[in-house]
Amino acid sequence: MEHFPWLTITILFPVIAALFIPIIPDKDGKTVRWYALIVGLINFAILIYGFNTGYDFQTPGLQLVEKYAWVPQIDLNWSVGADGLSMPLIILTGFITTLATLAAWPVTLKPKLFYFLMLLMYGGQIAVFAVQDMLLFFLVWELELVPVYLILSIWGGKKRLYAATKFILYTAGGSLFILVGALAMAFFGDTVTFDMQAIASKHYPLNLQLLLYGGFLIAYGVKLPIFPLHTWLPDAHGEATAPAHMLLAGILLKMGGYALLRMNVGMLPDAHATFAPILVILGVVNIVYAAFTSFAQRNLKRKIAYSSISHMGFVLIGMASFTDIGMSGAMLQMVSHGLIGASLFFLVGCTYDRTHTLMLDEMGGVGVKMKKVFAMWTACSMASLALPGMSGFVAELMVFIGFATSDAYNPTFKVIVILLAAIGVVLTPIYLLSMLREILYGPENKELVKNEKLVDAEPREVFIIACLLVPIIGIGLYPKILTQVYDSTTTQLTALMRHSVPTLAQKTPEVKPSRWKFLSVTAPKIGN
Repeated sequence: MEHFPWLTITILFPVIAALFIPIIPDKDGKTVRWYALIVGLINFAILIYGFNTGYDFQTPGLQLVEKYAWVPQIDLNWSVGADGLSMPLIILTGFITTLATLAAWPVTLKPKLFYFLMLLMYGGQIAVFAVQDMLLFFLVWELELVPVYLILSIWGGKKRLYAATKFILYTAGGSLFILVGALAMAFFGDTVTFDMQAIASKHYPLNLQLLLYGGFLIAYGVKLPIFPLHTWLPDAHGEATAPAHMLLAGILLKMGGYALLRMNVGMLPDAHATFAPILVILGVVNIVYAAFTSFAQRNLKRKIAYSSISHMGFVLIGMASFTDIGMSGAMLQMVSHGLIGASLFFLVGCTYDRTHTLMLDEMGGVGVKMKKVFAMWTACSMASLALPGMSGFVAELMVFIGFATSDAYNPTFKVIVILLAAIGVVLTPIYLLSMLREILYGPENKELVKNEKLVDAEPREVFIIACLLVPIIGIGLYPKILTQVYDSTTTQLTALMRHSVPTLAQKTPEVKPSRWKFLSVTAPKIGN
């Protein structure tokens, strides 16, 4: 079974299954939603089985590799593979997308089109994390944006067209930098190739690396998002439905972090040595600015959206720490935030379905009538504020320790960064607990209680939150469940980063002879 095309099947199966949705006889959407859920479950089961069958935790290079010639004249191939950077995010994609499909149960407007787009996104998101060809990466990155745009513009709120247009302008505009960078790297040197391993093995002049790194930073910084390229996210979240929220927070933001690790850090390590302090500063700005902005928001969706921006700042600090534990913390934070962000935004949707308001001033005391919703809000908020025993605590602690013990920065800089980042950590429980108080505690809003039916959570909603809390608590109590999946890869990547800084390379004798070893294929190829 090691030669079985697991990744290709998990990419194409939901896409092909989506093509059958228009011919399914269904008037009210009940049949098509079950169809989409079953497809999602089957695809997730294939992912898990392929992971258990063909993925080795101790191997840092690409595994489950498949390569088929597409346009051989320019060395363009269907090339997919997974390593410690991509495999956790591929599994996260399958998990969150399947739950988002279940969260979309109440959708009644154009259900066939909605679930068609959901299944397209399923395959497209896995492809972004799996493809190993630069031009193919650009294509799937762009194609994945189309379903998000349509879901925002058709099923969003009152300002959905504005939010969707802003989303596509920001992300598509940033994608131009990916295309230009991919072409520049492919055509550099004596050979023309889009294969990521071949591109990474080329030796680029430092000036070219800096230009490429800056362009990629803009492109992926939009998706992460990094201040000041973040403004599309609060607008998109402000108008999105619960399933779209879960995909935006749970998966799309992680595409930016993954691409920064894969291309900026892995392919342009010399430029990363120059940009690393900038990433640290941008990470601190994300944490502090977004935390203060979230604290000031009165709209529930926008409050959680800015909280997401704040938490993603830890990813930037971790990947610029030049330490194994900091890099591991960055990966853990991406997965952790994917789970926590999806849970919070799903609860935002549940609350809005009952109160029909997003303004905190118009809520109050709803926990009395919605005890299950009260419990779920409390548990997920505790996870977001990094309560010990939950995944957010471990991830942020690892980033702090990794940066504090880094020998790449002087002590003064480290102290300033840690103190500023700590401000965001302190603000997070303040604005989250304040949010809980305004939604669930205190006197009831009599007007709200009179006009809205405040029913408690149904079993489907409890099941979705329970499914998200299990890995959140599991990773929090035993992080090795996740870290063992990517440790061998991130260790190699950290060694590569340190090798690019002469003073750090001298302290890293275990650096491998080949500086691109972590990108090498260490499993049999499928195809030719």
